[in-house]
Amino acid sequence: MNGVLVGSVGNGDGVKVSVLRGAAPGESIGSLADLKHPAAASIINNAGKKFLINLLLAKQALIDYTESCATRLCLRINHMIENIKWLGHGSFVIEGPPIIYIDPWRVVKQVFHPDVILISHEHYDHFSVADISKIRGPETRIISNETIAAQLDGVTVLRPWQSITVERASIKAVPAYSLNSLQHPKEAGGLGFVISLNLYDIYYAGDTQIIPEMERIQPDIAILPIDGNGTLTVEQAAQVVRKMRPRWVIPSNWGTTTEGASSMDAKTLQELVRDYAKVIIPEQTR
Repeated sequence: MNGVLVGSVGNGDGVKVSVLRGAAPGESIGSLADLKHPAAASIINNAGKKFLINLLLAKQALIDYTESCATRLCLRINHMIENIKWLGHGSFVIEGPPIIYIDPWRVVKQVFHPDVILISHEHYDHFSVADISKIRGPETRIISNETIAAQLDGVTVLRPWQSITVERASIKAVPAYSLNSLQHPKEAGGLGFVISLNLYDIYYAGDTQIIPEMERIQPDIAILPIDGNGTLTVEQAAQVVRKMRPRWVIPSNWGTTTEGASSMDAKTLQELVRDYAKVIIPEQTR
């Protein structure tokens, strides 16, 4: 007989009835006559009440723990989102730590130097030596491809799918290119980045269209271009979101150049994917 003994009683014929918690299904705990005995019924009722109370307490504890975890998760990801600042067009800063600038362009000089500057490709609105000089410090690491390294000193080169760790952040380079546009050919070596920080993966797509390599990327937060200038259109960005399923999406390449998208395009993306992800339309920060 299996289970935990919670009580026993003898019947008039000297047969003892044992009441078990956790008995196997169908396991006998006494004859029908035994169970009708008042003392046996009392033991069973008391044991059953205690068991139900413990079960309810355990259930409530599980609910409380789950709600607590969900609250902490929500607070953590909200904090992560708040730490991603849009600087205009395709330029962002992630206020970690570490402090990570991505494609700084038309930025203002900062008191604190970033720990990392990521450069996705060589186009003027993503690679600006003048803007890099405004914010670069003696300990700042610049990470990009071979094309940028040939034009700027002190660049750490990453090829697609290579990664590097800087303080608490893991930074992985991923491909970014166009399948049917001469603006971002694959052989140019353009990059996107997956930044893993504070238990979240942030995907900065760079200037890219829908490419097969996206199948390998499953971020929590996706920063996607929407200008369609050799990159994703709004509709294509929506396709990426539906397939990639990030929880949060931040549009890029809009609002600051004549070739870029507008705030209306950002709102259109928000509407197209409202059942799949939350689209953040940030205010520009300089």
